[in-house]
Amino acid sequence: MIDANGYRANVGIIIFNNDNELFWARRIGQDAWQFPQGGIAYAESPEQAVYRELREETGLTARDVEIIAQTEGWLHYDLPEHMVRRYKRPVCIGQKQKWFMLRLLSDEKAISLDQTQRPEFDLWKWVDYWRPVNEVISFKREVYREALEFFAPVLDQK
Repeated sequence: MIDANGYRANVGIIIFNNDNELFWARRIGQDAWQFPQGGIAYAESPEQAVYRELREETGLTARDVEIIAQTEGWLHYDLPEHMVRRYKRPVCIGQKQKWFMLRLLSDEKAISLDQTQRPEFDLWKWVDYWRPVNEVISFKREVYREALEFFAPVLDQK
């Protein structure tokens, strides 16, 4: 779903473990790391999209996690010009994202990156809270900073 301003509705997912480390995944075949994320389908709520994307990208289900918090509004990022597909209609210039913070309840062995025919990720690891801001692709950095700042009080990460 792309809104009138050209932003695709999306969810971002931050998973933390008992040590308050964050799930950090490498996009398949690339040296690019990010949190799980994905589009919100027509007639799907953001929470439903979280559970669908979570299952597709990490193999985790609603039983494996607990939603601790979510951003109040949408966080936006613009795609670099070379990534905007101007020939498609409607034109998507970026993403508007609702972010969710999830506590992992299950053992990390429940994580499985090969749940679909076209996996998103090929490797994952636990990282310190603020590390993703410095490692994510540059055009997503501000959104990551905003999301992590919003959730910092939840994990007391100041």
